[in-house]
Amino acid sequence: MSLDKIIEEIRSLESKLHEKDFLLTWEQSPEELKQVLLVAEALRTLRDENISTKVFDSGLGVSLFRDNSTRTRFSYASACNMLGLAIQDLDEGKSQIAHGETTRETANMISFCADVIGIRDDMYLGHGNKYMREVAEALDFGKENEVLSQRPAMVNLQCDVDHPTQSMADLAWLKEHFGSLEELKGKKIAMTWAYSPSYGKPLSVPQGIIGLMTRFGMDVTLAHPEGYDLIPEVVETAKKNAEASGGSFTQVSTMEEAFQDADIVYPKSWAPYQVMGERTELLYANDQEGLKALEKKCLEQNAQHKDWHCTEEMMKLTKEGEALYMHCLPADITGVSCEEGEVTEGVFNKYLVDTYKEAGWKPFIIAAMIFSRKFADPAAALEALLERAKRRVEV
Repeated sequence: MSLDKIIEEIRSLESKLHEKDFLLTWEQSPEELKQVLLVAEALRTLRDENISTKVFDSGLGVSLFRDNSTRTRFSYASACNMLGLAIQDLDEGKSQIAHGETTRETANMISFCADVIGIRDDMYLGHGNKYMREVAEALDFGKENEVLSQRPAMVNLQCDVDHPTQSMADLAWLKEHFGSLEELKGKKIAMTWAYSPSYGKPLSVPQGIIGLMTRFGMDVTLAHPEGYDLIPEVVETAKKNAEASGGSFTQVSTMEEAFQDADIVYPKSWAPYQVMGERTELLYANDQEGLKALEKKCLEQNAQHKDWHCTEEMMKLTKEGEALYMHCLPADITGVSCEEGEVTEGVFNKYLVDTYKEAGWKPFIIAAMIFSRKFADPAAALEALLERAKRRVEV
């Protein structure tokens, strides 16, 4: 699609994204989700055509990562740089947060020259998304009381409930792969648990997938062994989304049933919902012995389900044996990154380029979320970039 057509389509959408933070995909309307996809496509097209996408000539993108990250951390940095913002990491261990500084103080003190704050807080079930909302309320307080001259955007870079930048990047890749959002209607996507030799993987990726793909008429199937449940409220949200969009949401108990005639498969390990709750309590109590005991118990539980393995034989069950394999990366690849894992080397290598293209959408999705929060008229802002047509690299 040409840039002019993308901008025209953005202009036709009803959106209030400039008035709210992007914390959960299911808090946004279908048109607002489409806006993020289109702005991401526009920014990507501009960059491909060597046109600068810098809409800021100064300002900060503050990042707070409470869990290890490679793809999301660099995607956030790329997104901020793409828009003209410098990056500043907030290291809680080296800040006054370690000495008891309140959320309200922290949020306001880091925001004097900040245009966006990105937070990853996925380790503490029941607390990550809650913390982001506390930061958002503190920013509102600062703006309302004229402490802050502007209210920074807030982007959820992964929490305990959702991973919106990942699921939206996944949706952007599916749109590209199949040709349009309309083409996704009726497509079956299997979001399945898969064996991993590690424990404690967040619930937010599978929850993000079932919470988002049910918005676009897809047939979403969730599969996991007994005891590996997701947050019940998110599952209920997926059911309601599917009903509203004309799609479907089904839960099955085997990987084989989920893969049967699937157009897309997403085998990914996660920790049981109850385990994540128990782990959160132990983390807050700094109970190291308790954490070790929980890990041992969970790894033994995982080991009972090694047959939840994305193999060549399993892939033959999918539609014409050629379903699209997806993963948020890094995958646990049998014989490569671990002795036994989520997927065989053969399957992963077959879809290697696809998974990299999937990941490649994330910087543009994050930039689009920031862009949509900062500009009430994103179409006009994109037009201004196009009209200015400043070359990003002189060749």
